[in-house]
Amino acid sequence: MANYPMEDITGKWVIETVLPDLAIMLKVDEVLYSGHTGFQRVEVVHSDVYGRSLLLDGKTQSTERDEHIYHESLVHPAMLMHPEPRSVFIGGGGEGGTLRETLVHRTVEQVVMVDLDQQVVELCRQHLPHHHQGAFDDPRLELIHDDARKYLETTDQQFDVMVMDLVDPLEGGPAYLLYTEEYYKIARARLNPGGILVTQSGPVGFLSLHECFTTIYNTLDGIFVHSVPYQVHVPSFITLWGFTLVSDAPLPVLSEEEIDERLAARIDRSTRHYDGGTHIAMFALPRYIREGIAGETRVNRDDSPVYMV
Repeated sequence: MANYPMEDITGKWVIETVLPDLAIMLKVDEVLYSGHTGFQRVEVVHSDVYGRSLLLDGKTQSTERDEHIYHESLVHPAMLMHPEPRSVFIGGGGEGGTLRETLVHRTVEQVVMVDLDQQVVELCRQHLPHHHQGAFDDPRLELIHDDARKYLETTDQQFDVMVMDLVDPLEGGPAYLLYTEEYYKIARARLNPGGILVTQSGPVGFLSLHECFTTIYNTLDGIFVHSVPYQVHVPSFITLWGFTLVSDAPLPVLSEEEIDERLAARIDRSTRHYDGGTHIAMFALPRYIREGIAGETRVNRDDSPVYMV
């Protein structure tokens, strides 16, 4: 996606290009920060529509109004499918929303969060308190500013759940090499037996399904025994957004009632978006996504059926 830099925008409109011949405009009433780190361009803006929003390299990453949809959808399915997640790895996640949702699970004893761009994390701590809600001060957190691949290659720590909340794999971008077969094999080696990895996988709208989602899904599906795609609508992202959940252990097919029971037993507060009914809807993929990534007769590598409702 090509985007106009903030300094080129006249007045108080942010123009974000969705496709080469499609753009959206958002009127902002305040620019809280605009600048460059050593890795990417960063803006934090405020609008009546979305509240405070984080943009990286001109692309909306998260907004106050709907960030809970994205972060709850990314974190909770994997956490609830695991029988007792105690150790969690987060790759990226600078806003703190993924960390916040992970830490509400009572079983969690340690979270290692590795985000390359320390300046972005500090800006989010300052300007996006609604996102992190103090999660960065939780004693269970070990926050590391380094390359996630380098960290996973050198650590001997194992994790029950790994959550990849990375920016999209734009060529030359800071996360481009964190969506490769090599990276996922490194991550797989750091999972405990029965461990689960989940990653944001980009847009899955009808016009953008193959932008990165199909590649991410098929790469992971070639490495792990079980692979599960799902999606949710995030209004500020304009389109449906995809996620991929993988494991070498069978993934439980949880009912609406089982999800609600596990939420009540495991987390310290109610969710705003995610519950049993939402879970079922997220995993019921439209036909064009099913056919786009797999075809109608696809099975997992151990011949069990693909997890699709």
